[in-house]
Amino acid sequence: MSELRIRGLQKAFDGHPVLHGIDLSVERGTLLALLGPSGSGKTTLLRLLCGFERADAGSVEIDGRRVVGDSLHVPSEQRRIGYVPQEGALFPHLSVADNIVFGLPRTQRRARHRVAELLELVGLPADFGTRAPQQLSGGQQQRVALARALAPSPTLVMLDEPFSSLDAALRLETRQAVASALAATGATAVLVTHDQSEALSLGHEVAVLWNGRLIQTATPQTLYRRPVTRELASFVGEAVLLPGMVTQDRVQCELGDLPLSAPIAQGAVDVMLRPEQIRLLRAGEMPAAGAAHDAIVTDVIFQGQDAGVALQLQSGARTLVRARVPGYLSPRPGEQVRLAVDGEVTAYPRG
Repeated sequence: MSELRIRGLQKAFDGHPVLHGIDLSVERGTLLALLGPSGSGKTTLLRLLCGFERADAGSVEIDGRRVVGDSLHVPSEQRRIGYVPQEGALFPHLSVADNIVFGLPRTQRRARHRVAELLELVGLPADFGTRAPQQLSGGQQQRVALARALAPSPTLVMLDEPFSSLDAALRLETRQAVASALAATGATAVLVTHDQSEALSLGHEVAVLWNGRLIQTATPQTLYRRPVTRELASFVGEAVLLPGMVTQDRVQCELGDLPLSAPIAQGAVDVMLRPEQIRLLRAGEMPAAGAAHDAIVTDVIFQGQDAGVALQLQSGARTLVRARVPGYLSPRPGEQVRLAVDGEVTAYPRG
């Protein structure tokens, strides 16, 4: 597979800028999750890469071959990009096998080139080739759409929110099948999504588009633990934000004296930690580090494997914070508990 290089890519519609000078690199064999809220420019970027729209400025190179730049616009059919749309978009009048080979040369279509191999690759039995798309579940149709995208051995695979129409259990199963198939082929892929858990669980790297600008590209772990802005922290997961004061390499806030994940200038800051870092202590348990804090449980949202717990601290400003605990350890509203903070926190200058 290939590498993708984007430099200074811009696009506007009717004078309204949608993408502002996007710079992005995707190495060979990488699955990049392109994450962002609705209206951030994700779909526009995908359409520019696929050749469905013309860029206003900037360049795109796929495996060293320029497909966008200056007045250059290589047609989509000449870019060797595999495309998996949201709904699969299979042809209902064709069999699964005929859908898979649809974009191949005529001789390969007649020979059902690699159909059995591709079905196995996406986790479907070979005899599915004779079925009609209507006989498949939504998740199976998406796997067939991926097989069709992989059939011509593309240089790059683009996935446009391919799991958004599936229910939760089917979504997870299909995600795993698609990720395994891409890994088995060594494919370079870009997954466009607004689903944070999808991006964090599937992407080798995650790039975040925000109002048409690429604001952070990082591993899923770095993006979640050290997002570059408060807004991004709240977008990629639930965030607890508290006022604090930085002194040297630590920050003081209502949850105590906490270690920082990255250096920051001394002064007033907003402290960010994740709800799962707030641990409820068992009776008689002492925190491994730092101090314990008294709190009252004001609300519990039970979600099965875990629970969201709203807590009112009993010191200082009696601030409300949210913790996430295993479901079997969820307390009751009104219960008095003690809590401690695990791990490092991130801080943002207040201004």
